[in-house]
Amino acid sequence: MSRKRALELSASALAQADLGAAGIQSGVIAGAVGDSASREAVERLKRAAQQLKNNEHGKAVTRAIQAIHLRDYAKADKLALALLQKDEQFGLAWHILGIAREKQGDFASSLRAYEAALKLLADHGSVAGDLGRLAFRMNMPEIAAQFFAHYRLAKPDDVEGANNLACALRELNREGEAIEVLKAAIGAHPTAALLWNTLGTVLCNIGDAGGSLVFFDEALRLRPDLSKAYHNRAFAKLDLGQIEAALVDCDAAINTPDSPEDVAMMQFARATILLGLGRIAEGWEAYEARFSPAMTDAPRFNIPGARWSNQDLTGKTLMISTEQGLGDEVMFAGMLPDILERLGPDGALSLAVERRLIPLFQRSFPGVEVTAHRTVAYEGRTYRAAPDIENWDRFDYWAAIGDFLPSLRGSAEAFPQRDRYLTPDPDRVAHWKAELAKLGPAPKVGLLWKSLKLNAERGRQFSPFESWRAVLQTPGAVFVNLQYGDCDEEIAYAKDTFGVEIWQPPGIDLKKDLDDVAALCAAVDLVIGFSNATINLAGAVGAPIWMMSAPKAWTKLGTDRYPWYPQARVFSPADFSDWEPVMEEVAAALSAKIAG
Repeated sequence: MSRKRALELSASALAQADLGAAGIQSGVIAGAVGDSASREAVERLKRAAQQLKNNEHGKAVTRAIQAIHLRDYAKADKLALALLQKDEQFGLAWHILGIAREKQGDFASSLRAYEAALKLLADHGSVAGDLGRLAFRMNMPEIAAQFFAHYRLAKPDDVEGANNLACALRELNREGEAIEVLKAAIGAHPTAALLWNTLGTVLCNIGDAGGSLVFFDEALRLRPDLSKAYHNRAFAKLDLGQIEAALVDCDAAINTPDSPEDVAMMQFARATILLGLGRIAEGWEAYEARFSPAMTDAPRFNIPGARWSNQDLTGKTLMISTEQGLGDEVMFAGMLPDILERLGPDGALSLAVERRLIPLFQRSFPGVEVTAHRTVAYEGRTYRAAPDIENWDRFDYWAAIGDFLPSLRGSAEAFPQRDRYLTPDPDRVAHWKAELAKLGPAPKVGLLWKSLKLNAERGRQFSPFESWRAVLQTPGAVFVNLQYGDCDEEIAYAKDTFGVEIWQPPGIDLKKDLDDVAALCAAVDLVIGFSNATINLAGAVGAPIWMMSAPKAWTKLGTDRYPWYPQARVFSPADFSDWEPVMEEVAAALSAKIAG
């Protein structure tokens, strides 16, 4: 298969992909760079136009390119369409249309136009670069890497091409390859600040925050206005627990932005830093940045009616949609008892949650109408709706559940000391207690060691499984698997290397059967793990939880505990590059608990 044909297939796959949906991540943002409408891109288009033999086409193309240059994308769109009506095999017009549609936010049409241009243009390197950036923006790094690799064949000495390929490889957890690409590029372009910055992000993602600072510092020495380097250095400092210094860098990043999307990401990051500092009221006010339309992965709510903005709710009818990822849906649900109190006996609440949570929430809040939200990614953006609700006229207001954080959780002291707020199925709790009793009298400890979504940014927040050795070899405990997803390899490793059996609960899908997972969490004596969906379920049903968390995680709200779950005990590494000390601390605590 020719390389061009492979790229055409990749473009087709990108156009048809179902991207899924998740919560917003506020980590490093050194992504694919370049602009399909940059001055250099416009010059390339002009050179291509000069080679046209059709004078009539040449004049029209020149006007369309000038419109791109002037950022009049609607006019460029119209002119490109007029050209394609005359000749639908005109590859340059398809390329111009792709740029115009991308800049207008119509990613689906842009993809189709780029795909057509790729098939028709002889020199398709620049189209591959545009497609790569669009694929990267739509969270498809594997396809992006293919396009960027092709772009580098056309421009092997291009800084932008090396940077973008390294970013895609980083997101695929191929950090070694990314480092090799960057080392070669820096050797050829030692003053390219962008490359130093991206090299820093690669080190951050493998847990070497301290080492990454050297490269961010060099990037800023070479280019003091590089906002991405300030932002990324802020997150490296967060990993090291230097939260005040992280805020300084974040503010510097906001003052020197590269794009509206970067500003939105930085504002959201700033909100989480303020929360981590314990400046909770400021943090929640800034937290509205999570819905900025400039951020591609910010959710768009397809919900009619008036959004609640702190009006009196007494006797009102309210619709609430949960938000972000599954863990946050559960964590923020701790406010529902307070919201119901605000509504009073004459009010009514309808709640849209992730479909797997419906039985648990219906049992926990019997007076609430609980339906499923539908969350999809389309054209690189995330949309959330409540399709099971038919009559919207009955609601006075709708709200995202996080809208209540400023008024209900304005300080660490505002978190109630409830033993639980979700109610597991008592019959299933009894079932699991009986099953666990068959394993003997030793304490039953549920384990969680990773998240289902371990992209390059998030993966560094979880220890290597080898680090669990000291915990798993603690005598006197029976370990129970609560980890969803594919974990056969880790369970086999524990048996073969640590000499420890991790009991697999029979007849339960730990990813899908969340109501039963909640009951199992309530049945064990202790749950130990990282912050993921299951440990939030365990905390919500009142199970004792020990959570491994970043030293300055925003969810700790500037405290040394986890306010969302009063029974939680938190263990934090000094930084993500060395998990052994904190895992030894967990092992010692577990040994003491068993002895006690």
